[in-house]
Amino acid sequence: MSNYSIYAQRRAKLLDEMQAGVAIIPTAAERVRNRDAHYPYRFDSYFYYLSGFAEPGAALVLIGGKKPRSILFCRDKDPEREVWDGYRYGPEGAREHFEFDEGHSLAALDEIMPKLLADQPVLYYAMGTDERWDARIVGWLNNVRSESRSGVTAPGEIKDVRRILDEMRIIKDSHELVLMRQAAEISTSAHRRAMRATRPGKGEFEIEAELIHEFRRRGAQAPAYTPIVAGGANACVLHYVENSARLKDGDLLLIDAGCELDGYASDITRTFPVNGRFKGPQKDVYQLVLEAQTAAIAAVKPGNGWDRPHGAALKVLAQGMIDLGLCKGSLDKVLESGDYKRFYMHRTGHWLGLDVHDAGDYKRGGKWRELKPGMVLTVEPGCYVRPGKGVPQKLWNIGVRIEDDVLVTSKGRDVLTDAAPKKIEVIEKLMQDNAA
Repeated sequence: MSNYSIYAQRRAKLLDEMQAGVAIIPTAAERVRNRDAHYPYRFDSYFYYLSGFAEPGAALVLIGGKKPRSILFCRDKDPEREVWDGYRYGPEGAREHFEFDEGHSLAALDEIMPKLLADQPVLYYAMGTDERWDARIVGWLNNVRSESRSGVTAPGEIKDVRRILDEMRIIKDSHELVLMRQAAEISTSAHRRAMRATRPGKGEFEIEAELIHEFRRRGAQAPAYTPIVAGGANACVLHYVENSARLKDGDLLLIDAGCELDGYASDITRTFPVNGRFKGPQKDVYQLVLEAQTAAIAAVKPGNGWDRPHGAALKVLAQGMIDLGLCKGSLDKVLESGDYKRFYMHRTGHWLGLDVHDAGDYKRGGKWRELKPGMVLTVEPGCYVRPGKGVPQKLWNIGVRIEDDVLVTSKGRDVLTDAAPKKIEVIEKLMQDNAA
């Protein structure tokens, strides 16, 4: 089996689910950053999942029915542009290399598509994702409708192709899990490097540089998202990305960072003391979040609902907040009133895969969906204590989050990122050994 047979198998599965009709899945467009400089290019995840083709300027068309076929439209070979921008497969090279049935120039798309849509019952397309593609497809449909006097019919129904693809993507195959394990290993190495490099007086940006250096050194193409490197009070800003402050002795540092490897994301958060030693209140909050995460991870197993890990974490966190004087009343009262949300305002996880917040519904028919082997999710409880009336001053500006990537297995779970230190004694030993 070639490296690209897995993509052909996915296309075949989608075609089998469609049965009849035409699916159109374009890749992402290049985006100008300023003048003639572009943002780093990243393909569309749905397109890449079915093709393995990373070039911009492409679209995948699948024709269902008795004789299913897969067609790639892409940029032509252009030796002059390749001098400036790099190698292009071209339609014929891409067809052969990526195992498509046909390959055509993207320039021929407007001519060919009305013919492919004629007399098809259903169009599978993610309407509303891109206005330019929406307009283009409406134009093709109107072109087909204009031929109605000749007996030609346009698709009478448009279905969101993502409904099928989301269900495919939510269960990772063996190819995906190999990449996700590799991404997790690279990211855990980067977090260990960051811990070893952290000292009072260093800039958050210096620690960010250590992370990115390790990502690239180990072969990852980029961060999977903008890293969060938040010292002290900055850790209480959930999406802090400035990473511009100096690290202070006595503060905690929260790092939320993961690499992207061949399209697949890792997502890890660790929180640790800048000087290598947890002190009283910090230690109490950290241990609380760690216990909440332990309870949540234990709830990740086949047959449990998606909400079970979140519920397990909430019970531990809410009771801990009562014990620390952050919330008042019984556990049931704090949970029912939502008073804990002042200090824990997000869910305990999300799907992970080609996207950091990956494809797939969390509820089906109004009920939390059941966890199944092959699903990968994050488990990331936290506690963020901002200064405020009635909030114990000794806890002010302590922000803690601990996040791991967890694979649901037939026997329970596999924590892919467990090698990133999170026990207090392990973190302290790593940092003190490096300081010696």
